Amino acid sequence: MTTDDAQLPPHELITRVGRQAHPPGLRVLFFTEMWERFSYYGMRTLLVLFMTAEILKGGNSGLGFTDELATAIYGIYSALVYLMALPGGWLADRVLGMQRSVWYGGIIIMCGHFTLAIPTLWAFFAGLALIIVGTGLLKPTISGIVGELYPEGGARRDAGFTIYYMGINLGAFLGPLVCAYLGENYNWHWGFAAAGVGMFFGLLQYQLSRRQLGEAGLHPSAALPDAAAQRAFVGRVRAGAGLALMAVLAFSVAAWNGLVAIDAVAVAANASLLILVMAGGFFTYVFWRGELTPTEKQRTLVIVVLFFATAFFWAGFEQSGTSLNLFAARYTNREFLGSLFPEGAHPAGWYQSLNPFFIIALAPLYAAMWVALARRYMEPSVPAKFALGLILMGFGFLTMYFAAGVALSGAQAAPMWLITTFLLHTLGELCLSPVGMSATTKLAPKRFKSQMMGIWFLGSALGNLIAGLLAGDVTGGGFDRMQSIYMNIFLTSVGAGLLLLLLTKPVKRLMHGIE
Repeated sequence: MTTDDAQLPPHELITRVGRQAHPPGLRVLFFTEMWERFSYYGMRTLLVLFMTAEILKGGNSGLGFTDELATAIYGIYSALVYLMALPGGWLADRVLGMQRSVWYGGIIIMCGHFTLAIPTLWAFFAGLALIIVGTGLLKPTISGIVGELYPEGGARRDAGFTIYYMGINLGAFLGPLVCAYLGENYNWHWGFAAAGVGMFFGLLQYQLSRRQLGEAGLHPSAALPDAAAQRAFVGRVRAGAGLALMAVLAFSVAAWNGLVAIDAVAVAANASLLILVMAGGFFTYVFWRGELTPTEKQRTLVIVVLFFATAFFWAGFEQSGTSLNLFAARYTNREFLGSLFPEGAHPAGWYQSLNPFFIIALAPLYAAMWVALARRYMEPSVPAKFALGLILMGFGFLTMYFAAGVALSGAQAAPMWLITTFLLHTLGELCLSPVGMSATTKLAPKRFKSQMMGIWFLGSALGNLIAGLLAGDVTGGGFDRMQSIYMNIFLTSVGAGLLLLLLTKPVKRLMHGIE
């Protein structure tokens, strides 16, 4: 593989290796992940809308939660999905192997969606818990299997991952279209059930075609070499998991019977502080007891900067499923093709398909742009790309400031306000998200690579928790508050981006040429 091959944009990369057949297992993982993302984003689209919908004796009844409570629950749920990737990956490495983790995780996810389809409050929370656990098993392992299909590395492997990620975004695009249509226009629980059906199709094709994966991810990578010791280790893990499950069930029963009071908003706020403490403690340990070289310490300092930038970005970006979703439902003119729908308006959840659509359309253009700039020695550095991502995200909220002003005047906002916002947020995501994980793997000291990836997930979890808390303030305080918060997010995001842009050169020096 030449240097030029490594820099090819996705569409050219796939073409260059087109004559070299990809492993048949790639097709299996493409459709498995497509259906899993279909189910995840389809359900997520309905989540806040269902929680805030009115309680009705008949018809499409929701839970009647306040905006603050619903968005806090959404933030906790999203954060736990990221956090469960850490124990999920550990179980795959030491106990299950990646193939079985995908299978068991998918089954648990499917059961979670079908549990959400049961119209009771206990089923709602039980379904969310199952999806969190199942996603924690499946999500961090399936991409690992893709990597094992290409042990030779090179451009063919890059093309394989490009195809795989197209499957992710295809599922994320289709899920909201189907689930929002059924959930909003007919019955919320039909939408949740549709997500479960999607996961069922993913599991069905995975099991029927699983042999095509061969040995990729079949066995635990960190299993003990002695069989007896491994069996004893697995036994201890099962016992610990059983005790943890019993503790969760006991706590749930106590909460259900009113013996334990749970304030979701307070839980989200305290969890955010806990994550900050955990991250601070980890970095303190690495700096003082990690026996790092001066170069490693400086590179780790860059990871600290990226951690906070990542958390800040997702705190704004994840308004898509909360405050922006509610804005679409309440304040956006959705009469386009309204005669085709029972309620006379297209589903609010359809706007959630814009982000994956824009990613599919724009990612090749972005990659080609970075390549063209690199050939002229003009490609922005990692901190500069992060800064640009924050600035673009900020301008998305400036757009929402004006959209809220339209709603404040008593009119329904045109769809183009939300479309423009999602476009700007996607442009920002393409600057920040694809390079963040890659930069973390390059910057991390060898002894702490896996743990640094855990910190990356921790930053995403922190951003989701803050997003849920922020969304409650946005939608729960009226139009005036909505406008002022959107303006504050714009000013803070652009300010943070400009500050990072000013610090680009010193931060880049701390990276010591890893780019």
